[in-house]
Amino acid sequence: MQETSDIHQPALEESIGSVIREIRLKEGLTIAQVAELAGLSRGMLSKIETGSTMAGLDTLARIARALGVSMSVLFSKYDTSAASAQHVKNGAGMEVVRRGTKSGHTYHLLAYGQGPVKSFEPFLITMEDDTQTYPTFQHPGTEFLYMLEGVLEYRCGQQSYMLEPGDALSFNGEIPHGPGELAQTPIKFLSIIVYPHSGE
Repeated sequence: MQETSDIHQPALEESIGSVIREIRLKEGLTIAQVAELAGLSRGMLSKIETGSTMAGLDTLARIARALGVSMSVLFSKYDTSAASAQHVKNGAGMEVVRRGTKSGHTYHLLAYGQGPVKSFEPFLITMEDDTQTYPTFQHPGTEFLYMLEGVLEYRCGQQSYMLEPGDALSFNGEIPHGPGELAQTPIKFLSIIVYPHSGE
């Protein structure tokens, strides 16, 4: 039986770095120009491009903005087709800061989509702070919530739902939705967004 362990699967940081370099060269930008636009040192951007360091999500977001692309494009070459499954250990999900969210509201992305079209995004959301007003979200596809801990009022259109551990809620993502009152913290729930296939 043939050994397959010697096949090199590029690490996530290598994959992201090569995409950043490719886009930068395609746009005719120098490392210095992109670094300045992203508020980074040239040395740091160079390390990210070569895959010798893994940038945090905030840094990747700034680089994506500097290149004029969405952040998901930076992950487009990360291919896990060599593996049949993607295993993200407890606490190892990438922390994502969504528009309008601040401290006390943490999103951890539990799987990374492959290819240019995302089919779904699973998040583990933790909320501990009730001092801020949470924004309203709208996006394509269907969203499914599953409560793990705490009690949360969740707004969906004109309706409000009080979610307790074990409760599930699913809805059309185009309907304005978002957290309301944090009735009992800490709150932890899964949010899975399933995107429509292109052409639908």
